[in-house]
Amino acid sequence: MTASMTFRLSVQGLAALLLGMSLAGCGSLSGSVSRDTFKPFVPEVVQGNFVSKEQRQALRPGMARAQVREILGTPLITSLFHADRWDYAFSIQRQGVAAQNFKLTVYFKGDVLEQVDSDVLPSESEFAGRLVRPQSVGKLPPLQASEEDLKKFTPTPRANVPALAVPSTPAALPRNYPPLEPATR
Repeated sequence: MTASMTFRLSVQGLAALLLGMSLAGCGSLSGSVSRDTFKPFVPEVVQGNFVSKEQRQALRPGMARAQVREILGTPLITSLFHADRWDYAFSIQRQGVAAQNFKLTVYFKGDVLEQVDSDVLPSESEFAGRLVRPQSVGKLPPLQASEEDLKKFTPTPRANVPALAVPSTPAALPRNYPPLEPATR
């Protein structure tokens, strides 16, 4: 045999060994892998313009468009065909929870607010609470100590420990310090 054939046979043998080991590894995982093991990660997403219950309550018929824009912000949807209507929509999507969608529509007559239609909107604190996922904490230890517990931690007096010598006067500071940069030549 030539050297190139020996090399090909060893590469083929190594590839077959590697394939066999990987298949054996997959076979041993089949009992411990459940359907939920390899779920894709879904990031938490808040889309749109958040409008709170407090903002909705601040709107009054007769307000100018500029005042409404100041309270609610720029509308998410404006249409050339419905120039007297602004739509605000937002949604919260979290893994394991159904998507929550909210909508608010503002109608104008000319430049004056005429009507507001909306879903039941969350307050700012409710909305912030929906974004924070509660952390489950395990069993907490008792936060009270008995006298016996405290005696375990009382320090024992040290015998024959020399005190550190502290100079009575601090060392004098130098009058001149060396330059930070070298002198130019």
